[in-house]
Amino acid sequence: MELTPQQVGFLAQLRSQGFDVVAFPMYENFVGVRKGNVGALLAPNGPTSFTLYGEPSYLVGGQLSARMIQSDGHWFVRKKDKVEVTPERTAELDAFAAELADALLPIA
Repeated sequence: MELTPQQVGFLAQLRSQGFDVVAFPMYENFVGVRKGNVGALLAPNGPTSFTLYGEPSYLVGGQLSARMIQSDGHWFVRKKDKVEVTPERTAELDAFAAELADALLPIA
């Protein structure tokens, strides 16, 4: 994926706020960001910015997961791996989502 200088600058701003810019396999058309155990995909939005693609996700085995309800509880699932949804993990996911949403807001 080719990025404009403005988009590269935006990613540098995200890094300065503690986000890591990463690549997630199978999502080559998006830029991955993560912080702690949570990640998200960003889609280029014109030549200067990004938008959130999908929603932030708890990382399982270092990869994006899906939140599922199964007969034995609530889980973050990635292929055959899963971790239990706990209040602490939910709080980490919610904090990440709010911080990333703030970072994606246009500067007036």
